[in-house]
Amino acid sequence: MMLGFSWLASCKDEAAREAALAMPDEWFEINGFLKIGDNGVVTIMSPNPEIGQNVKTAMPMIVADELDIDWERVIVEQAPLNLDIFTRQLAGGSQSIRQGWQGLRLAGATARQMLREAAARAWEVPVEEVTTEMGMLHHKASGQSAGYGEMASAAAALEVPEEVALKEPKDFTIIGTDRKNVDGPKIVTGKPLFGLDVQREGMLIAMVAHPPAFGMKLKSVDAESVKSMPGIRDVFPIVVYPEGAERQWSDGGAIPEMIAIVGESTWQCMQAKKALQAEWEADGTLESTAFHEEELEKLLATAPEKPARKDGNVDRAFAQAAKVVESTFSAPYLAHNTMEPMNFFAHVTPEKAELLGPIQTPEYLENTLVSVLGMPKEKIDVMMTRMGGGFGRRLYGTFAVEAAMISKKMQAPVKLVYSREDDMTQGTYRPSYKIRYKAGLDEAGNLIAWHVRGVGTNDDLVFENRFPAGAVDNYLAEKHALPTLVTTGAWRAPRSNFIAGAEQAFMDEVAEAAGKDPIEFRLELFDRAISDPVGDPETNDYDPERYAGVLKLVREKSNWEAGPPSGLSRGVAAYFCHNSYVAQVLDLKVEANTPKVEKVYCAVDCGIVINPLSAKNQVEGGIVDGIGHATFSALSFRDGRAEQSNFDTYRLIRNAEAPKSIETYFVDNGIDPTGLGEPSLPPVQGALANALYKATGTRYYEQPFFGERRIIG
Repeated sequence: MMLGFSWLASCKDEAAREAALAMPDEWFEINGFLKIGDNGVVTIMSPNPEIGQNVKTAMPMIVADELDIDWERVIVEQAPLNLDIFTRQLAGGSQSIRQGWQGLRLAGATARQMLREAAARAWEVPVEEVTTEMGMLHHKASGQSAGYGEMASAAAALEVPEEVALKEPKDFTIIGTDRKNVDGPKIVTGKPLFGLDVQREGMLIAMVAHPPAFGMKLKSVDAESVKSMPGIRDVFPIVVYPEGAERQWSDGGAIPEMIAIVGESTWQCMQAKKALQAEWEADGTLESTAFHEEELEKLLATAPEKPARKDGNVDRAFAQAAKVVESTFSAPYLAHNTMEPMNFFAHVTPEKAELLGPIQTPEYLENTLVSVLGMPKEKIDVMMTRMGGGFGRRLYGTFAVEAAMISKKMQAPVKLVYSREDDMTQGTYRPSYKIRYKAGLDEAGNLIAWHVRGVGTNDDLVFENRFPAGAVDNYLAEKHALPTLVTTGAWRAPRSNFIAGAEQAFMDEVAEAAGKDPIEFRLELFDRAISDPVGDPETNDYDPERYAGVLKLVREKSNWEAGPPSGLSRGVAAYFCHNSYVAQVLDLKVEANTPKVEKVYCAVDCGIVINPLSAKNQVEGGIVDGIGHATFSALSFRDGRAEQSNFDTYRLIRNAEAPKSIETYFVDNGIDPTGLGEPSLPPVQGALANALYKATGTRYYEQPFFGERRIIG
């Protein structure tokens, strides 16, 4: 078979686009979000950090739709940190689109209204008679037309209207259509976009040596022995957070003192770091800090009852139950392992501080820099690069603070670069967890009691007002946290990334004890939450009708009632988090005692979908990520030291282990958009556990399910 294609065809398309985007002679700023060139080309600023969730495409799409511009004539730029213009310039919690929805629409609609007003004045016609289409202004009665570029100068001089009309969703022309990543061509051709790509004249490279274990501090260092190595400019201990410096929440767990190695290249700094002789000593806190699973188990078993929510009489209901089901689930610490390790550029002088790099929380970084540098905010400039992954790790910008302090000491521009080992051994981790569920059933298999009790390192894990709260007469939720020195924090879909899988695996176990189909068992509970909720329904985090809706949709699309295809085993799960609802059916087979995920059906209710192409990519990525971490990944500690430091010992999912097929279906309900970057990850772990049980007859209570063994049995 011979396949033919033409490079010239693609070149022609790209050439046409480049011609359409020819730089104008003059730009006119309409508002902080956009400016229009005299030739009609529009530059739209994307305010939020881009961590791979494609907001750099989706957010400008929202502006462009309300502006009524031809998307092919749009240039997108990453906005700098500027809270006078933009709000919530933060990437986290799957909230960028949800929180920015109204503001982005207003920015586009306001600019469109100002252009209409400018045209109306120029043509001396009522503004109500001026219409727009694809970057053109029209007055049908007089036959007059003009491009946006012709009216941009006059529009920019007008006062901003106090109120503007927004489009009805049925009139969207860009929102809801597939649009390719605006950075795609640059990514695949290796153009500089990421923090590691940053280059500046006279820039030095820095690496750091952190304490080798939590609970240790620097005792001494022989810096002189490595200063003479090729390319090394200086080696010195550095206090990153001076005494009295005010920290933000994004500085949580930061190491105050370390050793900086500064040189001319990354390789030279790495060699010097390997040769560095440093002595570290315990700081006296390690003895009171727990690192192991045993402490979580002890807390789970012995902590006094601490109700976060209590409905009915749980003890009496369990005493009267015909059947009681009880199971305990656990999960280890996880590293974030972004493709691009931590890095940041800083150039700090007495007059100003310029910082550029991959950060999810630029506002909080700026606030910290004000304190540690002793410099007013107006002299600090924080700019964002595209990120090679975040997953919560780059919420904590301590590495950027380190870069700033090293630059200040060196009085030179510096790019700090972490190695993979630096990031994995001194990073911020997903907490380790343990959770115990107990359910009581009556003679008819109805759920009459539910008790959940969870513990986590530095985290209390349980969402007390999520399903099945409000659907069970007798309900008790408890949550406890175990303090530890290990730096923990947000990891993609915080808390939900474990509790969803545990809850949904247990839900199947209870459905089996009740003798009911897993989906029907869940739908019965949702019916109760809809028709006769327990307690105040406003207290519950979820909408039971939307929750039930994704279950019904995935049941239909997977042909659940017909059963799995021959040779496959099937599991289901559904979960609500980040304001969105996801239900999944997972089919797998076992070959040579090794499970292989064949297909995942996924139903999502996240309101209006801005860019379906990108939305499917996010859902698919979350599913692969969830399967991989539940199946293989774990990070452990011994005496405060991470036992895994690179991918030879920390297992990630591999290409051949990803699902062969993923089908994604979105609920079309016209509701304002909600979160999407995280919600598909949590439930798939439960669907996987339930499918494994069907395949093997064994229930999987401990993550990772297989680790390096990968063998069932």
